[in-house]
Amino acid sequence: MPFILKKIKAIKDKKLSLFLLQDLKVNHRNAQRYASRGRIFDENLNTLKPSDKIPTEYINMAVFEGISRGLKPLIEFEEFAIFDKPTHLMVHPISKSTPYSLLDEIRFHFGENANLIHRIDAETSGLVIVGKNKKSEKTLKDMFEEKKYHKSYLALVDGEIKEEITIDSKLEKEGLNIGVRMKAGQSGKESCTIIKPIKYNPEKDITLIEALPLTGRQHQIRVHLYSIGHRIVGDPIYGIDDNIAEAYLNKELEKNKREEATGSHRLWLHANYLEFTFKDITYKIKSKNDDIYKFFTK
Repeated sequence: MPFILKKIKAIKDKKLSLFLLQDLKVNHRNAQRYASRGRIFDENLNTLKPSDKIPTEYINMAVFEGISRGLKPLIEFEEFAIFDKPTHLMVHPISKSTPYSLLDEIRFHFGENANLIHRIDAETSGLVIVGKNKKSEKTLKDMFEEKKYHKSYLALVDGEIKEEITIDSKLEKEGLNIGVRMKAGQSGKESCTIIKPIKYNPEKDITLIEALPLTGRQHQIRVHLYSIGHRIVGDPIYGIDDNIAEAYLNKELEKNKREEATGSHRLWLHANYLEFTFKDITYKIKSKNDDIYKFFTK
């Protein structure tokens, strides 16, 4: 489990916020986060607020302690690292009961100050940047917010795409049965994706493409491709029956039924390439992508 309850010798009657800052040497940001999210308790497991005086000899803190399942960084530098995330792995826990996520590996390898710079969907595989300290995290996150990077994906799509396509349909919530679905149209947020065909497999009737998202909207590549009639192979949300999508989201969809309905056990979307400049050095990182080529050709 990523969150564990850690028992700590305290100073009874001392204000909790001062104890965290002065005695445990927890920085102000983390001290506020632990307390405001209800992660600090007295010995009787009563939640303590920052302004409370510590009523017991010990306190308990619910802390995130990363575990490893053997995933290592693809490449590591002094202030940041890059993971090649496998499919079916969340980048961040969605609750205290989430058993494992990429954040586990990040904290296991680099400690509690390391953090994700950006996110990709659990089903999407590929490159994720990690800041190893708070300073590099801020610099790299600012870079992403200011779009000072180049990113491209590989995907396998139904049907043949013969020529490069620029899709600039706006995206908004679909507002129907499946709450997470987005739709492309004339209203919503400005969105743009460039699609470049690489190779067509006539036996499978699928095309290997490169997708370059010029904006970063939810499900952008998936929705844009589906909107022009080329659903990504294995997509369990777009271009399939609502009952299948609902079963998938509720984790009730059996593997064989998913493969039958979507064409694969996974979504074939892979974050393949990143290029950015950090401290006047330009980095060009390409991921391992053997799986997508194997599925395309077998």
